[in-house]
Amino acid sequence: MSMFHDEFPHADGLRYLNHAAVAPWPKRAAEAVARFAKENVLIGARDYPDWMAMEQRLRERLKRLTNAPSTDDIALVKNTSEALSFVAFGLDWQVGDQIVISDEEFPSNRVVWEALANQGVKVRQVSLKGQDPEGALLEACDSRTRLLAISAVQFASGLRLDLTRLGRGCRERNVLFCIDAIQQLGAQPFDVQAYDCDFAMADGHKWMLGPEGLGVFYCRAEIRPQLELSEYGWHMLEHMGDYNRTTWEPARSARRFECGSPNMLGAVALEASLSLLEEVGMERVAAAIEERVQWLSTGLAAIPSVRLHSPLEPMRRAGIVSFSIDGQEHAQVYQSLKAAQVVCIPRGPGIRFSPHFYTDKHVIDETLALVRQIAEQ
Repeated sequence: MSMFHDEFPHADGLRYLNHAAVAPWPKRAAEAVARFAKENVLIGARDYPDWMAMEQRLRERLKRLTNAPSTDDIALVKNTSEALSFVAFGLDWQVGDQIVISDEEFPSNRVVWEALANQGVKVRQVSLKGQDPEGALLEACDSRTRLLAISAVQFASGLRLDLTRLGRGCRERNVLFCIDAIQQLGAQPFDVQAYDCDFAMADGHKWMLGPEGLGVFYCRAEIRPQLELSEYGWHMLEHMGDYNRTTWEPARSARRFECGSPNMLGAVALEASLSLLEEVGMERVAAAIEERVQWLSTGLAAIPSVRLHSPLEPMRRAGIVSFSIDGQEHAQVYQSLKAAQVVCIPRGPGIRFSPHFYTDKHVIDETLALVRQIAEQ
């Protein structure tokens, strides 16, 4: 992966292990934004058709990244929470309907469902701590269950679920399947068709190496008409651009979820970032991340007072390693690492490290040495 290292010219001494939070952009994304800014200064939107062509390239990259059947299934949204809200407030709920989630979800994939309580919808939280988390989730789906909403990878522990099995189980039970893909998309291969999911969504600013403020929403074609829309405008119309037309209907494609003017600045950056992931290839990205996660896990486990909170089995993890040091407060460990220019974050039961495919191995070795030093204090 050394050929891509110049894409990430980090500040001297910086050890960046925080891609599960907000990732640095690759150099090509910054250069694309700089070109876009210069073009805006010199000629404004004279070449707007070129911008639209770039946005279409982004949709095509997201189609390939998710293995969606068509770019028509891809909506560009502000963030994961917006896409989850389109699902939560688009479905026709009945009093007594149930939604199954885990008890480890990031607030975005919990609060949005709990907000339906005033419609008589109940949320059932399932523990993932047992030997068969998928079995526990599916067992919780009874005749009242309308939707299973789950993160592909849990944000704190790093636990990765068998989405193919969950999708198959949801189909057998006639339950809708919604995946918060933010901790897998860009870190591991992702396949909405193999998972047979109805909805999947993710922000671009984590493993996809893009900016905040732009994400992807996959919505299965057959289910799109069932989602009642809550946002309207010129951009979500079937006949977008026919400004004199007095009759209208929502776009048949997932563009129906894009009510107004697009985030072209974000699209420029994300399109460039995804071009890098495509050049590397998601299989190579995943293998490189797994190698770094294994190195971190092995190194941390060798420190006597360190306790690992992430799965050890390769099939159960993506890019997250969580740990704590016995007898030490997370906040103090975090501050010590931060002072040593290790960019990480406290999450859940411990401190979370999240390397990407390009992370230099010396960064991992130096970080492990720092953790050992902190643990021995």
